[in-house]
Amino acid sequence: MLDLLIKNARYAVTSNNQNEILEGVSIGIRDGKIEYLGTESPQAKNTYDATDKLIAPGLINSHTHLGMSLLRGWAEGVNLQGFLERVWAAEGAIMDETTCELGTELGALEALLSGTTTTMDMYLNPAATHRGAVRVGLRHIAGPIFFDFPGLDGLQWDQRIERAYQWPAVLAEIGGPYIPTYFMPHSTYTDSPENLSQVANIAKELGARIHLHVSETQAENDDVQSRYSKTPTEVCRDTGILDVPTIFGHGVHLSDSDMKIAAGSGASVGHCPGSNLKLGSGLARFNDMRKAGITVGLGTDSCSSSNDLDMFSVMRIAAHVVALRESPAAVDLTSIIRATTIEAAKAVGLGDRIGSIEIGKEADLIALDLHAAHLTPVHNVNALLVFAAGRGDVTDVWVAGDQVVAKRASTKIDLSDLIKRVNVRIKALEPLK
Repeated sequence: MLDLLIKNARYAVTSNNQNEILEGVSIGIRDGKIEYLGTESPQAKNTYDATDKLIAPGLINSHTHLGMSLLRGWAEGVNLQGFLERVWAAEGAIMDETTCELGTELGALEALLSGTTTTMDMYLNPAATHRGAVRVGLRHIAGPIFFDFPGLDGLQWDQRIERAYQWPAVLAEIGGPYIPTYFMPHSTYTDSPENLSQVANIAKELGARIHLHVSETQAENDDVQSRYSKTPTEVCRDTGILDVPTIFGHGVHLSDSDMKIAAGSGASVGHCPGSNLKLGSGLARFNDMRKAGITVGLGTDSCSSSNDLDMFSVMRIAAHVVALRESPAAVDLTSIIRATTIEAAKAVGLGDRIGSIEIGKEADLIALDLHAAHLTPVHNVNALLVFAAGRGDVTDVWVAGDQVVAKRASTKIDLSDLIKRVNVRIKALEPLK
């Protein structure tokens, strides 16, 4: 018997190989996985009436920093360099382990309530952030952070290496939805080639994947070029980073040669159009990356640089950027949706588990209520999702079959209590204003 039957969905956007959009369909879940997909009503312990609902794969945020939710609106009217200067000062003032956990709990809740079920989260104190996210029910990809210098967490390089070796055991202890093992050196401008090589070697040894910032701005490219006479991508290649599965954060200023290198190594990109626009970092070449053979997922970046974790707005912005760079005719709505579902799942190393509605996949699913003026009529389901639907339309969310959002509220934590704890903690920032 099924554990749950989601009955009679008006639409199910599958993101399967045929990009099927099914109508009047039911989805059966057992042991956290999709076991039935069809128009019949097999027996189930529980049912969910999906009449006038759209069911989609849970959205995947392929580059973010959830703990920075506490710094929403902190750095306005600045480029990336100005942003980093202002934000790092604030992080230095409050971001201890407890605060990182609190900020990630807030970010994880915002993500889930808006239909995002998986995040690629690079942030300080990853054990603490992972605990906070798992508590809320998010599929939370985290990993040890690497800087050449002690940084805001105060760790020396040998301590970072020690924590890398400990990370698989930390993940096992915390539990939660399955995630791959990741190491997260910040970038090629904050990590030396020698240190990047060491991280790459440990990743090979432990079977880990790597996530780092690459070519977010032209200034970054110029900086790395002046130091090493190479692009950031070439540094990644020559240090062995690209010898393991790697996802670049941003990739705004990848050259044609960089794209060829990345595609040849199987590297993917977490494209963050909203943050890139707000910070004036540039317009990433979404279609060119895909044509080069790079798997591209979409992301929000942090709440400090994009102000929210809304992947629906990211889809819309990504489409508009393509129209601006190329033409409206170049906007492929299916590819935009896939960049938040199955292609994003592949980018982060979970394509065999999540990202599509197919039998055997884990049941990371979201329900949107279509009984709304702004979602009527429905002429084109893909256009509806990209250009009309929003996070406020998400009513229910499941992660590995566990309902973590029901009727627009968390089933795991109390929102009022969380808001109270956040507002108490951020008082420590008052002297910096």
